[in-house]
Amino acid sequence: MKSVTVSMRLSTAEAERLERQAREMGVERPSFLKQALRRGVSDLLFERSCDAYRRGEVTLSRAAEISGLSLRDMIVRMQRADLEISYGVDDLASDLRE
Repeated sequence: MKSVTVSMRLSTAEAERLERQAREMGVERPSFLKQALRRGVSDLLFERSCDAYRRGEVTLSRAAEISGLSLRDMIVRMQRADLEISYGVDDLASDLRE
């Protein structure tokens, strides 16, 4: 897999906190940062897709797609987050057309 280098500026306190957390987890800082970034992106995409779903801008299946989750995983995660899932006949018809 091709990779690229990404750089960012952090305060000294933030950098020290990241270094400490990596050490406590027993991993190198780059591995810790990759894991944190992946998890953060996943959470942000999930929140974004839930907001769009709540506003009625996307179907449940499109929200799952935005999140990078299967439909089943999206439903489970929404339920765990105590989000109301409204999925009716119109939603099913729309999902089948996509």
